[in-house]
Amino acid sequence: MRRRSPTNVSSELMEKGGAKNQQNRLCLLASLSAVFWILLLYFHFVVLAGSAVDESIKLDSNPINPESKTPAFVTDDRLLGTPSNVTRSSSSTQNTPLNATPSASETIPSNATPSNSETTQSKNTSISSQKIENFPFMRALRTVENKSDPCGGRYIYVHDLPPRFNEDMLKECRSLSLWTNMCKFTTNAGMGPPLENVEGVFSNTGWYATNQFAVDVIFSNRMKQYECLTNDSSIAAAIFVPFYAGFDIARYLWGHNVSRRDAASLDLVDWLMKRPEWGVMQGRDHFLVAGRITWDFRRLSDEESDWGNKLLFLPAAKNMSMLVVESSPWNANDFGIPYPTYFHPAKDADVFSWQDRMRNLERKWLFSFAGAPRPDNRKSIRGQIIDQCKNSKVGKLLECDFGESKCHSPSSIMQMFQSSLFCLQPQGDSYTRRSAFDSMLAGCIPVFFHPGSAYTQYTWHLPKNYTTYSVFIPEDDIRKRNVSIEEWLSQISPEQVKIMREKVISLIPSLIYADPRSKLETLKDAFDVSVQAVIDKVTRLRKNIIEGRTEYDNFVEENSWKYALLDEGQREVGGHEWDPFFSKPKDGNADSGGSSAEAAKKSWKNEQRDQS
Repeated sequence: MRRRSPTNVSSELMEKGGAKNQQNRLCLLASLSAVFWILLLYFHFVVLAGSAVDESIKLDSNPINPESKTPAFVTDDRLLGTPSNVTRSSSSTQNTPLNATPSASETIPSNATPSNSETTQSKNTSISSQKIENFPFMRALRTVENKSDPCGGRYIYVHDLPPRFNEDMLKECRSLSLWTNMCKFTTNAGMGPPLENVEGVFSNTGWYATNQFAVDVIFSNRMKQYECLTNDSSIAAAIFVPFYAGFDIARYLWGHNVSRRDAASLDLVDWLMKRPEWGVMQGRDHFLVAGRITWDFRRLSDEESDWGNKLLFLPAAKNMSMLVVESSPWNANDFGIPYPTYFHPAKDADVFSWQDRMRNLERKWLFSFAGAPRPDNRKSIRGQIIDQCKNSKVGKLLECDFGESKCHSPSSIMQMFQSSLFCLQPQGDSYTRRSAFDSMLAGCIPVFFHPGSAYTQYTWHLPKNYTTYSVFIPEDDIRKRNVSIEEWLSQISPEQVKIMREKVISLIPSLIYADPRSKLETLKDAFDVSVQAVIDKVTRLRKNIIEGRTEYDNFVEENSWKYALLDEGQREVGGHEWDPFFSKPKDGNADSGGSSAEAAKKSWKNEQRDQS
C-alpha cells in the first residue's frame, strides 16, 4: 500500500479549504446584491413614482370640467366679441392649451430614469385623453376620420321648429309687406313665378321673378335637399335653425311697438335654450338665415322710435351665426351671403350653358348703371354717376324712379348688363345692392365705390383679391375730385378686361341659389358655399376649445370687418387702407342708430316707392 507524502496531504487540504471560503464569499456578495436591488427598486417605484404622480396632479390642478360653473366656451373671440379693453398676451395662461401635456422638465425630476419619464408621460397622456373625451362634440369631430363616409364632418341637424316660426308666416303671406304682395313671391319654394323669355334675354328654363328678400324660404327649402342631413345631433357639424327672421320682422316694422317686433325672436331664443342640442355649445354651433340687411335686427334701445328688432343683440343670439344679405362691419355674429338673383338652375348643364353664352356676347357699352338718385342723402355719389352716364357716349343709364320704370323689369335690367363691359355699383340705401349679383350673373365686371358693398361683405363667396374680378374707385374720387369714370375704365387693357370677365363668369355658380326642389351635381351654389363656411367655422371653434386657444389675438369686435380679410395663420389685425370707410360717426351709433337705421328706413321707403 502506497502512502501519500505529507506534501500532497497538505496541498489537498488547502485546496478544499480554499473552495469553501470562495463559496462563502460568493454567498455573501449575492445576499448584499439582493438587498441593494430591493432597496433600489423600492426607492425607484415607491418613492420616486409617488412624487412624480403628486407633481403631475399639482400641475394639472385645473382640468376641464363640462359641468363646471365657469363657461368652457370662452375661447373664440370672433364669436364672443371680447371687449376692446381686454387684451391677451401671448404668454397669458388663456393662450395655453388647457389639456396640453406638461413638458418633461416640468414634471420629471432631473435624476429620474427614462422608465420614470415614460411612466409619467403615459399618465399625463391618459389624463389629457380623458379630458378631450369630456367634450360633447367629440363624436361629431370624429366623423371626419371615417373615410368611407362621404358626409363625415359635414352633417347638419335641423331643428324641428313649431310652425309659428316659419310655415305659418307663409300662410299669412299678405302680411309680410305693406306694399308688396309677397304671396306670389313665396311660390315655387321661394323663387316666385316663372319668367317668360319673350325677348330672349334669359335661357329657356330656371328663371323666376324672385324677390330680393326671399332668401329665408329659399335657403330653408334648399336645406331639405342637402345630402348630409342627420337626425342625430351628436354627429352634426352644425345645427340649422329654420326661422324666417326676415319675414318675421317685415310684418312689424311699421306701426308696431317694440314688444310686438321682438316677440318672435324672444320666443325663439327661449325655445332653443330649452333644447338639449343648445347645451352642447350654448348655441355656438347654431346658425340661421335672414333675407334682410342686418340693421333690421340691431335695435339698440327700447325706444318706440328706434328701428327694427333686437334679435342680433340678444345674448343667446350673439352665440349663433346669422346669415344676412348685408352684415355689419362692426359686429361678429352676422355674415353676408348673396342676394337672390332671377336664375335658379336645376341642372349643372343649365349653368354651363349660361356661362358659355355670357362669354360670347358682344358688349357695346363700356359701362352702365341702373338706379335712382338719392337727393336727400348728401353723401351719395349717385347723382354724379347718373350725370356721367348721361354725358358719355359709351355709358348706358337705366333710370329707376317713381311710377313705371324699366328697373322693375328683370328683362330690361339683364339686357343692359349683358351688353356692358363694366357695371357701376355704388352704395344703395345701405352698403349693398342686389344689382351687384344681377350684373355678375350677366358676366359684367362690377365697379364698386365702397369696400362695404362687396369686399368686406361676401368673403365666403368672392375672392379676397378683389382686383381679379372687379374695379374699385373710392367714393371721394367721384365726390370730391370728380374723377371721370369713363377715363378710369378706358385705361384697362382689352386683355385685362377679358381676364376679369372670365373670372366673373367663373364665379357665377357660387353666387346663385339653385332650384330648391333639386340639386346641382358637381357645382357648388351660394347655399353650398355658405353651409360649408359655417361648418368650417364651427369646426375651428371646436378645435380651438380643445386646444385651449383663441382664434385671434387681442380681438376687438369693432374691427370685425378686418378679420375675414386676414390670410390663413394671421391672428391679429392692424391699420388698414379702408379704415376711413368704416370710421364710426361721432355719436357712436353706427351699429343701429344714426346712419345704419336711417339706411334701413330708406330701404323700406324705396321699396314702397317701387311698388307705387
